[in-house]
Amino acid sequence: MNNASNKRPPTNNDFSLGQKSIRKPSSLSKCIDQIKIDWRKEKNLAALWQDWPKIAGKNLSSNCTLLNLERGILTIGTNHPQWIQALIFNRNQLITALRAEGHEIKDLRIQQHYYSTKISKEDEQNIWENHPCRADIHGQINCPICKSPSPAGEVNLWGKCVICRRKELSK
Repeated sequence: MNNASNKRPPTNNDFSLGQKSIRKPSSLSKCIDQIKIDWRKEKNLAALWQDWPKIAGKNLSSNCTLLNLERGILTIGTNHPQWIQALIFNRNQLITALRAEGHEIKDLRIQQHYYSTKISKEDEQNIWENHPCRADIHGQINCPICKSPSPAGEVNLWGKCVICRRKELSK
């Protein structure tokens, strides 16, 4: 087979340096646009991720995750039965909307999916620094119900100290 037939035709972005053809640098936005085009050509899951919020809507897309695309079958996961029911109910509309956007979807598979979220040490530190029970940060005031000294953060949050709050919740 001739090597010349495997080469792509030169474009305006190419220039020759002796025997080799070198591609001129492109802007970042042009590179990203080219990646998006390539994703669509390859029927990649990444192209679906990009269109998912527009196709599914804000609520469904934020609670359901695209997990896999294989042989035209799109697997969608969610961690709550309410969203599984919503996906099942809207199955045909979703397939139609996905096809209208140019995605070759034959069918949907819906499954239970638990997201793995880890709290980093920074988050734990931030939570502790702003915790309402910290009298050293928020100050101290008397509870309006039992009149005992309490962290101001608790009283501002619940309108009472934590002991009065527990009594209220246990009733």
